Amino acid sequence: MNATKEDVQKFWEAQACGERLYLAGTDRPAYEAQAAMRYALEPYILGFADFGNSRAKRVLEIGIGLGADHQRFAEAGAVLYGIDLTARAVAHVRRRLAAFGLASSVLQADAESLPFASDQFDIVYSWGVLHHSPNTPKAVAEVRRVLCPGGEARIMIYHKWSVVGAMLWARYGLLRMRPFVPLAEIYAQHLESPGTKAYTLSEGRALFEGFTHVDINIVLTHGDLLTSSAGQRHQGPLLALARTIWPRRLLRWLAKNHGLFMLIRAVK
Repeated sequence: MNATKEDVQKFWEAQACGERLYLAGTDRPAYEAQAAMRYALEPYILGFADFGNSRAKRVLEIGIGLGADHQRFAEAGAVLYGIDLTARAVAHVRRRLAAFGLASSVLQADAESLPFASDQFDIVYSWGVLHHSPNTPKAVAEVRRVLCPGGEARIMIYHKWSVVGAMLWARYGLLRMRPFVPLAEIYAQHLESPGTKAYTLSEGRALFEGFTHVDINIVLTHGDLLTSSAGQRHQGPLLALARTIWPRRLLRWLAKNHGLFMLIRAVK
């Protein structure tokens, strides 16, 4: 599926990631509750983002969403910038930062054409965003361009050979008598915004081949384990049944390398 940037933007303008599921308002208590839920579901964010070590560093977040991670960087004392393709996310994050008395330079912009000079940031962080961009390699090249020499990209993108991918294939391929439909097509049509991509380990390394050092870790997620709501597009009785019988203990043992999240640290 060849989704346009306008398709992606329209999807996320309707509701930011997790907004319907985890955000009950736009005041300080609502944002606090959303952050608590986010880090309960995805505790590995804290170690990966390493918010506490960003004080006085120039940090850019690409895809600010509802702003929980952006808030953490601001609280840590980063010299902080954030961009998002949607006006909705920018408005959310500005309200959020104002509610907590925090500051950041937040603007609406395109990850494939960052409005910043080269060699500007110590850290570029992006959690689950660049796989939505129609031209992900161009977005990664932009990440590298704006990083200072020795700066670090901390990027999460989706992993192709995941339990989530297998579930999507079973529902939208096997049960529809289309067992040979490419998994890339399944992700593009049925996982979040139109055109969403997922990458193998080798493809992930290839995306970041221009960096001097790349470290990749696969994480088994709440989506793979069905320990949370399934996201903005998936509900129904089959999913409800699956949650009751899902072999989570077995998956944690046998499928630990088949999580949806690919965590990439890359040094320029």
